[in-house]
Amino acid sequence: MNRFDEIELGQTTEISHTITAEDIRKFTDLTGDDNRLHTDPNYAAKTVFKKPVAHGMLGASFISTIIGTKLPGDGALWYSQTLEFLKPVRVGDVLRITAEVIKKINRTKTIELQTTIYNQYKQKVTTGIAKVKLVEEDSPIAIGKKKKEKKAALIIGATGGIGSAVCFQLAKDGFDIVIHYFNNKAKADKLKKQLVKQDTKAVVVSGNIVSLSSVQEIKENALRAFSNISVIVNCSTIPVAAVKFSKLEWEDIQSHYDANIKGSFNLLHTFVPDWEKKSFGKFIALTTLYTEQPKTELLGYITGKTALNGFIKALAFELAPKGIRLNLVSPGMVDTSLIADVPEKVRLLSAAQTPLRILATAEDVAGAISFLASDKSNYLIGETIRVNGGQFML
Repeated sequence: MNRFDEIELGQTTEISHTITAEDIRKFTDLTGDDNRLHTDPNYAAKTVFKKPVAHGMLGASFISTIIGTKLPGDGALWYSQTLEFLKPVRVGDVLRITAEVIKKINRTKTIELQTTIYNQYKQKVTTGIAKVKLVEEDSPIAIGKKKKEKKAALIIGATGGIGSAVCFQLAKDGFDIVIHYFNNKAKADKLKKQLVKQDTKAVVVSGNIVSLSSVQEIKENALRAFSNISVIVNCSTIPVAAVKFSKLEWEDIQSHYDANIKGSFNLLHTFVPDWEKKSFGKFIALTTLYTEQPKTELLGYITGKTALNGFIKALAFELAPKGIRLNLVSPGMVDTSLIADVPEKVRLLSAAQTPLRILATAEDVAGAISFLASDKSNYLIGETIRVNGGQFML
């Protein structure tokens, strides 16, 4: 079945965007439309609108986004659009852009979409009909044996010290790499350039894994680049501050629960259905030595990671019969920017407590993750690989 046949009448999708002053500035620079109604608050104040309004086509431009990335997505040739602008849009308005399939023409492989844009008050601000032709990829002629589908790995928190090392290691292992970042786009883009220079296919995605809708967006963007996301490595973290119990608020602990449990829950909830169909998938999460050898004033961090350990082990038991493998890597103190605020004396003491007398590097941790991501670890389920230089042994 081709992609056109999979599209159904009544099928819908949506995206959202908050209009900013920067959006208006960029649109003005791009188009040259510097109409003072859009750019000059003093001028707009003398009109019926009282405040500057965004260019109508600025909001309408997101119809292109929804057609090109969602419905129908790759291969969409948007050739006709009617538009009616019903209400003004201003800075701060949250636009919800929707598309619904209202007609299919099989002979030409075209669809018609009802496109509607709403503001945060559920008022229609723009409406119209889009006509789109779906251009299918040419199917190559199969010769000999079917080529094995290459695997791709999604690295959550790829811009951190460990995350970056994991990207490079899994690239060496032959994976295509999906680089995830939350707020460090420059580092993610630089990482992509470095990987591409090493002949690795890589793509950058962003989002907050604590939000389920954001994770779904991450998945959609990743799958547009690579069809076989078989490994997810969750290297994301939040700042770890030493705080006495008397100074803690519940929100401090909740933030660690969200970062560790809710983030992993959202990722697995989103990707497991696809893995079940293929009877294969691997999820690797980072825990910490401190769950087994606690340090003072790290209650929130240790509580969150301890909960993560239980979450991974319980779910690993449930998902293993479906070919899905969940495991943990537990580093000690690792020499990355995350410990930049840790006093040198504390670092030296931690190193002295290991039989090797050195701290772990990000590459040491990436090596353990490489093993768990490979087929060599396929019989490991719910395991914890400790990378602490012998500081804690079982």
